[in-house]
Amino acid sequence: MYVPRIVITSGEPAGIGPDACVVIAQSDWPADLVVTGDASLMAATAAELGLTLRLTRYEPSAAHAAHAAGSLRVLHVPTAAPVVAGRLDSANAGYVLGQLDAACDGCMNGEFAAMVTAPVQKSVIMDAGIPFTGHTEYLAARTRAALPVMLLVTGALRVALVTTHLPLAEVPRSITRERLRATLRVVHADLGRHFGFGAPRIAVLGLNPHAGESGHLGREEIEVIAPVIDQLRAEGLDLKGPLPADTAFTPRLLGDTDVVVAMYHDQGLPVIKYAGFGNAVNMTLGLPILRTSVDHGTALSLARSGGADAGSLRAALALAIQLSSPAAGSGPGHAGT
Repeated sequence: MYVPRIVITSGEPAGIGPDACVVIAQSDWPADLVVTGDASLMAATAAELGLTLRLTRYEPSAAHAAHAAGSLRVLHVPTAAPVVAGRLDSANAGYVLGQLDAACDGCMNGEFAAMVTAPVQKSVIMDAGIPFTGHTEYLAARTRAALPVMLLVTGALRVALVTTHLPLAEVPRSITRERLRATLRVVHADLGRHFGFGAPRIAVLGLNPHAGESGHLGREEIEVIAPVIDQLRAEGLDLKGPLPADTAFTPRLLGDTDVVVAMYHDQGLPVIKYAGFGNAVNMTLGLPILRTSVDHGTALSLARSGGADAGSLRAALALAIQLSSPAAGSGPGHAGT
């Protein structure tokens, strides 16, 4: 039986990433799990949470084996400074990026079938003088991907974003015909590649209230969004829109939609987080590798307290295992079928 080898980055050391990693290690998984991070930190985290955990160093030459509860294989990346739970230290910014580099490079060379990322703290990485806007952009640059697209998944609901981490004032001028056209093509292709949709049904939101109200509340729908939709429909993509965002997430409209494409971060993510906070998955489309992630931040105040919920990391790992199986991407199914 095929057992995919999945690498999990433990993220910001002062946050709940290490906690979530040692918690999910307490369960059996139908995959060979490898966690990147400082082995001593993993051991100390398990001890602080009162969890029994048998740690071993990861060896790439080891045979693939399904994960056994209570064990953890660690791809050791040493921290640069002592870790205090809940207290950020920019000295460890390089440590966080070192985890990402090891996991990403391992996926690129075929060592790992997928990578799953625990949360990082963008501010402390930037405080260290390293330009960093997020996992999505960092991994795209490292894999030389032309356009990464953020996709959030919870159950049958999928929401992709045209723009991600931008100030709201910069969003309208960032939604160009070229960017929207490229985003929709990536969404169409990767829903087929990863999820098996032969012809994914894509709902495209407008930017303005009421999708611009025929130009009275903005002209982006008329001048940018609708022309792109028309062009791509002519190429065979199954698109509807531009749709008003305030009514697009009703059950009637979602019933015949496989993915909703929102124009900006806070247009799409509040719906996903309302529907599945703590169990939603952040996935990056447009990469040559498979990457899933949690849908939450580092929750510094909960680190090593025992109060952190590992649900989102569980969901991200489960999706990575599902999508890295040989049967993934082979079927023409639709959401809810």
